[in-house]
Amino acid sequence: MTEDDVNSPDGQTASSSEELREHEVRTALLDLLAEVGTVTATEAASRLGYSSGLCSFHLRQLARHGYIEEAPHSGGRARPWRLKQHTPAADGPMEEHFGDLARGLEDESWQRWLTQRDEAPSEWRHDEAFSAVAYLTPEEMSRVADVIRRALAPYQDREQRPLARPDGARPVALITRLFPLLPHTADGADQD
Repeated sequence: MTEDDVNSPDGQTASSSEELREHEVRTALLDLLAEVGTVTATEAASRLGYSSGLCSFHLRQLARHGYIEEAPHSGGRARPWRLKQHTPAADGPMEEHFGDLARGLEDESWQRWLTQRDEAPSEWRHDEAFSAVAYLTPEEMSRVADVIRRALAPYQDREQRPLARPDGARPVALITRLFPLLPHTADGADQD
């Protein structure tokens, strides 16, 4: 930890040349946020077994480096955090790095599910996975993504409002990746 880490204002984003080193507490916090959506330092401390001061420090570091952000809240002392919301206009090196991190957490969560599925309550011992290839224009691909976002919209407020969750609701990973399939160019020829 440097003096800058301690003295930087909370709202300041670290320069892109400054990297946030991997740390056990930060990794646990990112994993927890991916699982539960939002968390305060006190809640994180309770779930992870660290002090709230340590969690608060590392949450601020993650925010300073652009990995997380304050979640909307109604004031008070509680300061909930969430994974930084992706905005298409903000694409750049930090967002690419975060995308890699998010995919890594998704993959880790999937592997954990596969190894622990038999320990889940019987009604949760299944998953809904599918994949498809569709021939789309860039505009159609954007429309498909918008349809998926709209389908999920009625459930998004449950992340911020635990009382809106019906009995028996659990966090469920919803992962959608839409990307063009690029041709194999091993032989140097483009294929359509």
